[in-house]
Amino acid sequence: MRLLLATATHAQAWRDAFAAALPGAELHVWPDAPPEVDYALVWKPPPECFARVRVRRAIANLGAGVDALLRVPTLPADVPVLRLTDAGMAEQMVEYVALAVLRAFREQREYARQQRDGRWMPRPRLDKTSYRVGILGMGVLGSAVAQGLLPLGFPLAGWSRRPRRVDGVATWSGADGLDRVLAGTCVLVCLLPSTPDTRGLLDRRTLARLPRGAHLVNVGRGDLVVEPDLLALLDEGHLASATLDVFDAEPLPAGHPFWHHPRIDVTPHVSAATLFHASAAQVAARIAAHARGGPLDGVVDRALGY
Repeated sequence: MRLLLATATHAQAWRDAFAAALPGAELHVWPDAPPEVDYALVWKPPPECFARVRVRRAIANLGAGVDALLRVPTLPADVPVLRLTDAGMAEQMVEYVALAVLRAFREQREYARQQRDGRWMPRPRLDKTSYRVGILGMGVLGSAVAQGLLPLGFPLAGWSRRPRRVDGVATWSGADGLDRVLAGTCVLVCLLPSTPDTRGLLDRRTLARLPRGAHLVNVGRGDLVVEPDLLALLDEGHLASATLDVFDAEPLPAGHPFWHHPRIDVTPHVSAATLFHASAAQVAARIAAHARGGPLDGVVDRALGY
């Protein structure tokens, strides 16, 4: 079995992980590439990769989001693309979102402000039974986040493109369903992929449907949010805060207004880091099963973008 590894970052770490997961494979690392391979293992590969190398069987994306790969102009149309599902990311995402939700519910931002001002002022306890958390995107990670939040006792609502059922979560789909989720949500958590249908979804019109004082947590993709609209709603006080881990431009440029906005918490795309060995093991298992004649797992629907 001949493999090509082409990744924009951490090439040595990925090489070590795949060498351990597929010890019998012939592994080439871009740009040292043969004219033809059975499988390609990629993360943001250069366009010349697929121009120079014919991939016979499948292309595995080394991350959950495939939007960058699908935009590569030389990506062959007749080769299945695989995406990672979980591979250690779900637990990390649950931790990140739970922290953001609890900080909002327990009003930690307000208490931090009182500390800076030297004021001792206990605030009235918020009613958890009406403090709904809405989750946009109910795939593997969104469902895991919902299950992780359930023990905390918040009412949960979920929205997805297609109807889904998740235990303990009121779920909706479609445009009407999105309105219903937004209307009663105190903390909106976005885990949607970047697709033609979702880019710019969180604009002024959409975010303004949230109740006054609501919070936004974006761990999906940065281009889902229209940044000037978010800033305007924060400055006007309609939104109380935003916790942002993903951005339209990464790294977030120096001087960007998000860096020092008093109602925004910025983290550098760390909500769910890709774990090299866990991810390589998942991809290796899929490749090995496919090489034995089995079906491929985790195939991306290119029309949907995920």
